Amino acid sequence: MSLVNLFGGLRRLLRRRSIQIDNCVFRLHWLVTSSVLVVFSLVVTARQYVGDPIECVPPTSDFPMEVLNTYCWIHSTFTIPAAFSKKVGYDVPHPGIDNAEDHITNRRYNAYYQWVCFMLFFQAILFYVPYYIWKNWEGGLLEAITMGMQVVIMEDQERDHKKRILTEYLHRHMRHHKFYALKYIVCEFLSLVNIIGQMFLMDKFLGGEFWRYGTKVVSFAMSDQEDRSDPMIYVFPRMTKCTFRSFGSSGDIQSHDSLCLLPLNVVNEKIYIFLWFWFIILVTLTSFVFVLRIVVLMVPKFRFHMLKSRSPLMKPEDLEVLSRVANAGDWFLFYMLAQNLDPLVYKEVVSDLTALMEGKVEEARAPLNSI
Repeated sequence: MSLVNLFGGLRRLLRRRSIQIDNCVFRLHWLVTSSVLVVFSLVVTARQYVGDPIECVPPTSDFPMEVLNTYCWIHSTFTIPAAFSKKVGYDVPHPGIDNAEDHITNRRYNAYYQWVCFMLFFQAILFYVPYYIWKNWEGGLLEAITMGMQVVIMEDQERDHKKRILTEYLHRHMRHHKFYALKYIVCEFLSLVNIIGQMFLMDKFLGGEFWRYGTKVVSFAMSDQEDRSDPMIYVFPRMTKCTFRSFGSSGDIQSHDSLCLLPLNVVNEKIYIFLWFWFIILVTLTSFVFVLRIVVLMVPKFRFHMLKSRSPLMKPEDLEVLSRVANAGDWFLFYMLAQNLDPLVYKEVVSDLTALMEGKVEEARAPLNSI
């Protein structure tokens, strides 16, 4: 067992870590949220196409149930909004179910449930788009200049050679990474726009009920049990009505009102209450990080304090040299390198770089505050 642990530890040391070209909040968008939405889409798809997503009560015993179920699934069902405030078991049989003839003009049609699985998958793609753009814009720069130095165990000669190449690259391209940082900020902004836009999209998709959905659920959970109406049942009703029209024996058109059970909505209501809270948390985090990014890039003192906190092994004098020469784009590249390199290797690279730049520090004093 000890040998297994030993070789397992060696494998972890020798394994090359994947290069991270973004931060943890960005990964919450394209990795976590996209994955969650795909899983939700598969769950809804499985429930929708394996089994019966809708079961309607036929008006007569000889009425073809399969035809009724298919018709009501395709043409949507409806509830009566006024019936949600009535007492179940006394005034109405189920929440939202009442005499349809008395509420012909006051019906809430539910057509979204056919499209939930497709909408969730489409949303997952949208969350991945900003990262896809950034990955193409980044062009593998970090992976190319680090050259696998994120491996913990490496021969000294090979590591020194790669450090020298990285140092020379940073020296030659100093103050040439402004657009590299700008492209990343654009993609972070796209992530923020995407999630806000998706909240509007879901609100439209659910008939204007998404924005208030979470607050209504919280209010429902905190209200008196005897005097409350479940908002989840209002948005995702379990029992609905469907009007099926056919020709009678005399050739006249007959309307049949049927009760329909939507077991799929039990899943949908849980999915969307999770998404409401998750999106609120994510839009808050993304907004904070985006504002912080702008402030850090505009204020030189802030960005180099962040760089120091990211790499505590860095010498103060090396940080001082960088603060006189590097601009905001260089800072961003250094910050990403600190995220991907071993702290000791990173310290040595910065020390070697500042040693090369010391002769030019005095010339660079004037543009210290430039971005």
